[in-house]
Amino acid sequence: MTEFEDISFDEIINDGFSIVAEEINLDDMHQSLNDEQTVFPILPVRNMVMFPKVVIPITAGRTMSIKLLEDAQNNNELIGILSQNNSEIENPTEKDLYQVGTLAKIIKIIKLPEGNVTAITKGYQRFKIKNFTASKPYFKAEITKLKDTSTKKKEEYIALLENIKDMALKIIELDPNIPNAANFAVKNMNDNEDLLNFICTNANFTSLDKQMLLEEKSLLVRAEKCYELMHEDYRKLDLRNQIHQKTNRELDKSQREYFLNQQIRTIQEELGGGPESDVEELLLKAKTIKWNEEVEIHFQKEVGRLQRQNPNSPDYNVQRNYLDFFTDLPWETYSRDVFDISKAEKVLDKAHFGLEDIKKRILEHMAVLKLKNNMKSPILCLVGPPGVGKTSLGKSVADALGRKYVRVSLGGLHDESEIRGHRKTYIGAMAGRILQSVKKSGTSNPVIVLDEIDKIGQGVNGDPSSALLEVLDPEQNSAFYDNFLEMGYDLSKVMFIATANSLTNVQRPLLDRMEIIEIAGYTLEEKVEIAKRHLIKKQQEENGLDSKSFRLGNPELKHIIDAHTSESGVRGLEKQIAAIARWVALQTAMEKEYDPKITINKVDEILGVPRPKGLSEITGVPGVVTGLAWTQVGGDILFIESILSEGKGNLTMTGNLGTVMKESATIALEYIKAKHDELGISAEDIQKKNIHVHVPEGATPKDGPSAGIAMLTSIVSSFKNKKVKSHLAMTGEITLRGKVLPVGGIKEKLLAAARAGITHIILCEANRKDVDEIKKDYLKNLKISYVERMEEVVELAIEK
Repeated sequence: MTEFEDISFDEIINDGFSIVAEEINLDDMHQSLNDEQTVFPILPVRNMVMFPKVVIPITAGRTMSIKLLEDAQNNNELIGILSQNNSEIENPTEKDLYQVGTLAKIIKIIKLPEGNVTAITKGYQRFKIKNFTASKPYFKAEITKLKDTSTKKKEEYIALLENIKDMALKIIELDPNIPNAANFAVKNMNDNEDLLNFICTNANFTSLDKQMLLEEKSLLVRAEKCYELMHEDYRKLDLRNQIHQKTNRELDKSQREYFLNQQIRTIQEELGGGPESDVEELLLKAKTIKWNEEVEIHFQKEVGRLQRQNPNSPDYNVQRNYLDFFTDLPWETYSRDVFDISKAEKVLDKAHFGLEDIKKRILEHMAVLKLKNNMKSPILCLVGPPGVGKTSLGKSVADALGRKYVRVSLGGLHDESEIRGHRKTYIGAMAGRILQSVKKSGTSNPVIVLDEIDKIGQGVNGDPSSALLEVLDPEQNSAFYDNFLEMGYDLSKVMFIATANSLTNVQRPLLDRMEIIEIAGYTLEEKVEIAKRHLIKKQQEENGLDSKSFRLGNPELKHIIDAHTSESGVRGLEKQIAAIARWVALQTAMEKEYDPKITINKVDEILGVPRPKGLSEITGVPGVVTGLAWTQVGGDILFIESILSEGKGNLTMTGNLGTVMKESATIALEYIKAKHDELGISAEDIQKKNIHVHVPEGATPKDGPSAGIAMLTSIVSSFKNKKVKSHLAMTGEITLRGKVLPVGGIKEKLLAAARAGITHIILCEANRKDVDEIKKDYLKNLKISYVERMEEVVELAIEK
């Protein structure tokens, strides 16, 4: 379609008045054209309205419009120019055009390099559409020519035009966008009608206002309406200039600095926010947060401090970061607990096999919380060897309660600020991990797992475990003070679950604040069930295999556990299953045939040579006894060896033994010397034989009193040259009076014995209560003998 661009007065004068200078006379034009012609080509234009006797350049870009202009020039005929009622329409129809327009003569056509055409046109006479006769190759229409009616009030009309002229000169003077050439054009127009139409065409009116003026047939009324529109335009320009001048007068030296700061602020807002937007954003965010009056007062105080600070100062960013963290905390936002205890029990059973004690404790907590509804959350500490599911249990607890879950790793932590945060005045200051975890969860009652609490270090920047004393105290953590937050935060609704492999390195006051739940290792049967329910499926998914890619039966899983792993948890078992899954993935990728039913022989082929059992052969010589030990990774078995040699009754001990363990060997030998007749050992052998006691794996440090009865049995076995019964193990402390004392870690030790193929255990009578607390299924293959005296141990252990 035809495009009409804004044309400056300079262009109008240069094009229009030069044409006038060529003495183009409309009367001559009128005489040369057919007055009886009623059908004319119609050129649609937008963003402009043409008036009679006004020269305007029109730029046409469409092929249809260019052809119309060229044909009209070649035929020396007038064209009808109609304005669109909607300038956004690219391809107008008959309904999109006004009914009143102006006939115009094409004076000159200029072809532009881009392919467009600019036509210099001059208005001739107004017209009104009767009907359109054609739309291709361009619009044609039958029209009715309209004449302007003059007025009898000549003096009033002339006076009004003088006012219009004066007003036009004032507007030209006020508006810096109008060139000075327009002043010359207005002053040199003598014809009243030409002046009126020129101003109507080029004034800063809307297209709708200009169309209204064109449709007005009375020149006097047209002039009155034009003057009203010009007066309104002048008033707006005058007001704008007054504001501009007032602003310029007020810009003294101090305000100039303020103005520059405002510019900086504007630039900051464009780049992503400034001080005003910062405060507005914080206040808007604060409206959506639930907090008490004390917190509200503190927040408003800190926001006021932010407003008073210079945005270019370093303290501004510190304060802004502080308020961002302050408003990001959930404060009194709590997730709704799920009190469906039956569903929670199913969630826990599905995610974890076994672990009955911890499941029972969680369900008890849910039951109390359901009845009381405002109970302080307990602080649980899960203690057990690696790989038994302590950390993942926290996630299951969160799922069962319907709470958010966050894990905080404390291993290797050595700075108190990691718990309590830094003062916000320090460079790079931030809140402690506890409040950061609460912020991350988005609620004030998440489940936070404090992983590896026994591996917290102590550096030069304070003791982190001491900082945890406030966090893990239900009586104190309702107002936990973080150095960065600078006020108390309520942690009493947070459920903390700490995990540890050993409580040896955890300070006593911290232990006192937690409820200790010991998680022992898994039995063979439990490991098989865990593998079938969880591990195999997990490794199939992680290695891109389907559920039918390989199968492991109970015998194969038991073989993997017995011959290829030695652990309390199931991490090693998962690694071995992962190795089998990778072997299957390799066969599948290479398109080799294999049997999905993995046999025991295939397991050994994939995983390598199985670990030899041979326990009965190791203990099948005099002087070798199987003892039970507790380690940080769970229970384990150890062998205690003794041998006699010619000498003077000296005792030698090797195997990286600690002080307590060496004392146990000394006590055992002294007891044998005192009771040699009852034990059937000659005094001569004791005096003339050297005794060497050794505990294998000499690189591993060993200590503790629980190997006392095993050392006694080993030395007696060597003196009597009789073997200890096969598949038998023992643990217990001894005294010089011949009593057997209880020891700890019974559950871990019994599970280690079961893994090693032990069938008979000797324990102190006082350890019976520890055995009664163990699930019966764990002990179904174990025979346990309880003793109180050393004589009973020797009687049970040494073969007849």
